[in-house]
Order: sequence, then structure tokens, then C-alpha cells
Amino acid sequence: MKVSDLVEQLQLRIFAGQAGLGREITDGYVSDLLSDVMGNAPEGAAWITLQTHQNVLAIASLKEVAAVILVQSREPEEDSIAHSNREGIPLLGTDMESFACAGRLYMLLKTD
Repeated sequence: MKVSDLVEQLQLRIFAGQAGLGREITDGYVSDLLSDVMGNAPEGAAWITLQTHQNVLAIASLKEVAAVILVQSREPEEDSIAHSNREGIPLLGTDMESFACAGRLYMLLKTD
């Protein structure tokens, strides 16, 4: 599934990183602990978090995740938006809580 498909299916907001909307999502990962993501997130994952600072994008770039989804109506910080655009990693948003977002992502990936 492409990031653009996920945006459409879950009606996600696109904050930044539009250049990466064609990236392929192969998995999902949910964590707010950066060291956990750094050690365990798979390449190509859609990372679900409530963290909004630019270190999220640094880890996303390092781990080569397909996209970052901010939950609970969180708004990214300006430096996060700039980092997302530089790296071409889509920075997305939703009003859903992590549990609901992860469940919907799981269902989409398992039926895709």
C-alpha cells in the first residue's frame, strides 16, 4: 500500500513531506519512545506516535520508515515540518487515538 492510499483510506491530514506520498508501506509500528523505534521499527513502516518534535523525523529517516502519523490531533512543530520536507518523509495527522489508528492500519495492510 502506498502512503497516498493510506491518506485516502484513513482520511489523514498531510502536514509535510508530500514528495514521499508514493512510498510503499509494508508494516506499521506504534511507539512514543524514540529509543524503542530506533531499535525495533521495521523499514517501510508507518510509524504512529504522539511525539511532534524534529527528533521523530531524524529517527524516521534513520529507520527509513514510510511515513509518520501523529495521533490525537497533535500538530507538528515547525522544525519537524522542515525536516519532513527535506527528507521526503510524509508527516501525517489524525484525530484518532493510537489504538484505533493502529487497528485500522493493521486491517488495511492485512487485506492489501
